[in-house]
Amino acid sequence: MRLLVLNQATDTADPILGFATRWLAALARRVERVDVLTMRAGAASLPENVRVFSVGKERGYGEPRRAVEFYRRLGTLVGTEQVDACFSHMIPVFSVMAAPVLRLRGIPLVTWHAHRHVSPLLRLAHHVSDRMATSAPSSYGYRRDKLAVLGQGIDTTAFAPGGRGAEAPPLVLAVGRLSPVKRLETLVDAVRRLHARGDAMRCAVVGEAPVHHRAYANALRAAAGADVEFVGPVPYAELPAWYRRATVHVNLSPTGALDKSALEAMACGRPSVVANAGFAATLGPHADTLLVRDAEPAALADQLASVLAMTPGARATLGAALRERICREHDLDRLAGRIVALLHELGAPA
Repeated sequence: MRLLVLNQATDTADPILGFATRWLAALARRVERVDVLTMRAGAASLPENVRVFSVGKERGYGEPRRAVEFYRRLGTLVGTEQVDACFSHMIPVFSVMAAPVLRLRGIPLVTWHAHRHVSPLLRLAHHVSDRMATSAPSSYGYRRDKLAVLGQGIDTTAFAPGGRGAEAPPLVLAVGRLSPVKRLETLVDAVRRLHARGDAMRCAVVGEAPVHHRAYANALRAAAGADVEFVGPVPYAELPAWYRRATVHVNLSPTGALDKSALEAMACGRPSVVANAGFAATLGPHADTLLVRDAEPAALADQLASVLAMTPGARATLGAALRERICREHDLDRLAGRIVALLHELGAPA
């Protein structure tokens, strides 16, 4: 199969989207060739059968020129290079733009979307795509008529236990952007309560704020004072080391898409306290320990205290059980196989 992938960024160093290059490498192991049409390109070490074509956002091109570049590249790829199937990852605008061209050529289109927000553009992408794919039932808020639930794609080779292990005093870690939806102010308050109880622990937040949430981030830092260390963004390849240093990871996003950070932490053998009920199936028998039913500071403080009070052996056993579930349900290589199998079902050649 000669696969066309549409995505937001192809840049290994990107703190948020760096994982996309790992997805490309996993897909490349299962198909003859992967051509990537991306909004923005950066440094990426990819297999020889992967080619990357950017529409020029990294070069400062405006939207009109990027649209021209998109159709110029797409026309060449489907017209002369031969494309058998298309997989669009978290960029519904590209799905909508590409769909008429792909349909004329009889090329099946699968659009991946894992986010609680349902925009008019997503609705249109749903209607023009042959199938929609997502990580979990809670990760897709629109219609189910075309939906395939495939699991999330976590590189369980890179995100694995190792290193020196958890730090002392215990480290409570949150990884992700500094935005209101992450409810980090609840974490700050919970940590303050733990410190007031005399619990010996540290808290670190890894991530940066989008431009439109800088005011929120500044207020968060001011409120946290010395209780929380704000590390800032780190390259995607450095995240496993941060997870391994942690005693427990926290993600307070509401029910919806499964945040990768929680799954990555669990893949590294670390418990992850979450507020998203969509994690219940992944947590299985450990949901009572790790799922915060009421994402309020007092409840979170109690939940964190119970995990921190575990013996190292009990936490290691819990972490190993969580990793086993991530490897079974959300492993990247398994996801790549499911994506390719779905494209075969839609008529793409083996």
